[in-house]
Amino acid sequence: MQIGNGTKVPEINVTWPHQVQIGNNCNLEPKIFFKYDGIWKKGASIIIHDNVFIGNNCEFNITDKITLRKDCLIASGCKFIDHNHSTSKALRGEREKDSKKEIILGEGVWLGVNSVILMGVEIGNNAIIAAGAVVNKSIPPNEIWGGIPAKKIGERS
Repeated sequence: MQIGNGTKVPEINVTWPHQVQIGNNCNLEPKIFFKYDGIWKKGASIIIHDNVFIGNNCEFNITDKITLRKDCLIASGCKFIDHNHSTSKALRGEREKDSKKEIILGEGVWLGVNSVILMGVEIGNNAIIAAGAVVNKSIPPNEIWGGIPAKKIGERS
């Protein structure tokens, strides 16, 4: 694991430590699960920039890549899932491959408790996601979204 200056790592779970890169001055709470769910590969797939807060019991379930840019605030219980299983009725060995696509959080993004961020989502700088929201599409900068699925409910001033 690559861990920046001023970042302390409490009790966490990590499947492939070399897949995790954490920047400087990050604040991580206990029981975060960094789950790289792909085959072994070189380089980080879970990239967390400087000054990021991640609350307890968050889960990063990643097969492609996730990037959290600087100054993000991630409340407890948030989940990030960058892949989706095929829904074909065919037997597992015969159905199409599972889909996967990177997740990106811009600078200064806030996620409320128990938010779920799904594959391919890019959340613009300074956007806010309400508690319990399920985000299945990208969000422009400075907007506030909430609900299941998440919809725009306001703007940051």
